[in-house]
Formats: sequence, C-alpha cells, structure tokens
Amino acid sequence: MKEDSDPGQASPKDTYPNFSALEAAEREGEAWVRESEDRGSRVLVLAPHGGWIEPMTTELARAVAGQDFSFYSFIAVKDRGNERLHLTSHRFDDPVALAAAARADMVLAIHGERSSEEAFVMVGGGGHALRGALEKSLRQAGFPLREPRDGLGGRHKKNICNRGAMGGGGQLELSEGLRRQFRRDPEQAARFVDAVRSVILLFETA
Repeated sequence: MKEDSDPGQASPKDTYPNFSALEAAEREGEAWVRESEDRGSRVLVLAPHGGWIEPMTTELARAVAGQDFSFYSFIAVKDRGNERLHLTSHRFDDPVALAAAARADMVLAIHGERSSEEAFVMVGGGGHALRGALEKSLRQAGFPLREPRDGLGGRHKKNICNRGAMGGGGQLELSEGLRRQFRRDPEQAARFVDAVRSVILLFETA
C-alpha cells in the first residue's frame, strides 16, 4: 500500500478507515487492548500493530522503552481474524496514541514485516538523522539491513512515527524471519534492543 494514499479511505489492507470505526465495530477487551505508559520522556516507543497482527512487536517495543522511555501499543487479541484490526500507520489515529506522540519530541515505531525465510531490518521514518543513526547502530550490532519496500518507508507526514513534536521520527520493520530468531535466541533479541536504545538514549540526553 502506497503511503500517499487517501487517509480518508480504508486501504486494501485495512478493514476500517480509522480508529473510531474500528472501535465501534470491535470490542475493547475482547478483540483488542492497549498499553500506554507516560514516563515523561522526550521519546515515545510504540507498536501500533501488536499482539496477533505483527507478533512480537509489542514485546520488542516494551523492551526498547524499558523503564525510562514512554510506551504505547495496540494489541490484537482475537482468536482469529486479527488482520481486521490492522490500521495503516498514517491512518492509525487512536486518540491515546496521538496524545502520547504529541507529548514526545520523537517517536520510534516497531513493526513486523512478513518475510519469513530471511532475517533483516528495514529502517524508515521521516527523521533523516535518526534513520542514519539507527542504521549505523544496527549494522555495527550485526543486523542485516534492507531498504524499505514501497509503502514501508514511514515517510508520510501523518504516519504515527512522525507525529512527535519534531515531526520526523523512526520506523523499524523487522522481518518475520528475524523475529523468529529472536524467539529462539533471547541474547540476539537483547542485542537488538541495546542497539536501538543506544541511539534513543543519546537523543534523550542531547
């Protein structure tokens, strides 16, 4: 799905055009839950497609946030049909998430990409300097990088990762193959978390 699509219409990937439509049709606590922690940080780490939409993204975002960065996740918990709860990132307008982003200077979003046979990260978002710093840190930590595919670059101005006070944030797309590796190898997952946190810690203290 191209990121410059009309944000007023549901994309071919989305059942609902916006959060209010989703919330009206899908019961909170049965189909989905949200987690939000305001830690007074300049940085918000979020996973807008957590739970069974893009598995393990909530857990990774929570680990990156730790106890010092603010955190948000939308978490799909249905027995089946969780793909119906996906909202493309520039249509992700949960008021709780938007308020959390507005309180932060910079937003970092964690996503799951579908490639199951290969392990890689795609670094996107509207923040050029942040993208470069994340790419350098992840490469040094040994993680293969790929250029974001069409529609996964996180550049749309309404993308939730670009809703912080500074505008341009960061977006990390982790392939399914890499997330599977993380489940088998917690030390590798911890190395990823450390590589990302090292970048946003520098931002927080700048």
